[in-house]
Amino acid sequence: MDHKKIVPGKGGEHYVPYNERTGEVSTVYFTRDLSPAGLQKLYEHVNQNMTGKIGIKLHTGEKHGPNIIPRPWVENLIKNDIPDGTIVETNTYYEGDRYTTEQHRETLKVNGWTFCPVDIMDEEGTVDLPVKGGKWFDHMTMGGHIVNYGSLLVLTHFKGHTMGGFGGSNKNIGIGCADGSIGKGMIHTVKGSDNLWSIAEEELMERITESSKATVDHFGKNITFINCLRNMSVSCDCEGVGAEPVVTPNIGIVASTDILAVDQASVDLVFALKDDDKKALCERMTTRHGLRQLSYMKEIGMGNDLYHLIDIDHEDTEISPAEAVKDVVPFTAE
Repeated sequence: MDHKKIVPGKGGEHYVPYNERTGEVSTVYFTRDLSPAGLQKLYEHVNQNMTGKIGIKLHTGEKHGPNIIPRPWVENLIKNDIPDGTIVETNTYYEGDRYTTEQHRETLKVNGWTFCPVDIMDEEGTVDLPVKGGKWFDHMTMGGHIVNYGSLLVLTHFKGHTMGGFGGSNKNIGIGCADGSIGKGMIHTVKGSDNLWSIAEEELMERITESSKATVDHFGKNITFINCLRNMSVSCDCEGVGAEPVVTPNIGIVASTDILAVDQASVDLVFALKDDDKKALCERMTTRHGLRQLSYMKEIGMGNDLYHLIDIDHEDTEISPAEAVKDVVPFTAE
């Protein structure tokens, strides 16, 4: 039996409009300034609880990956706001440029992540963090070094994903903090299956989210989230130079201390684009049931899907996603 068909659907293929949501309201900050300065200014709106040793969870990409967050943006942010910051990663579940620590470190050099320490958190083993209130897990196996950090900046390139529908903050830490073999296997693979990717659709989104919750709960108030909506291929950065060409317009950057709000706002901004501009990415999200990430985060108490979108380019005024993208121009390659 196809494993993905034995789990009842939870609506991950359906977009829920803002006016149909209920609950509390969070704050999400927005800028159109896709530059080192724009990223730095946005971080300074959400960094109040970033104390102690700060890890920066970043997808550093496969070799020569074309769509990752530009290295100079991150270098500027660390230099000016997080001088003792450390980029944190884990090895991959699939064979490729980051499968072993040795391969991973070579890829980091190729992609230019050499201006600050990079901690491959599962290099020396793993640690189990509890999953509170999960239905699939009671713990998640993480890269062991995660416990060495007092705060975590989740710095995410928002884009599509072949299996997850989209990759936002939730996927960045849900997959990206789980260690390369045990944790990622718990998320992706039916026990005893020869197919590494035998869990999909609704169940996969729920498993990713429960893994993410373990990290969010571990850091408590000392975690914050930034999504960069730029070069949004329908493919993940794990596909490197093989990623599908970008056709979705660049939008801007969003930040929040609420993981659900920042991912929900990112999805809303994409859905607010003109039909031709949003078609490819929205189709990728819905056909993979990726929107279940959002509804499940809400169900297990990870944040709010209602939010005030604050435009920091215009004196911190509140705007709607439609207003934020009204002047977006069709994508053109840089």
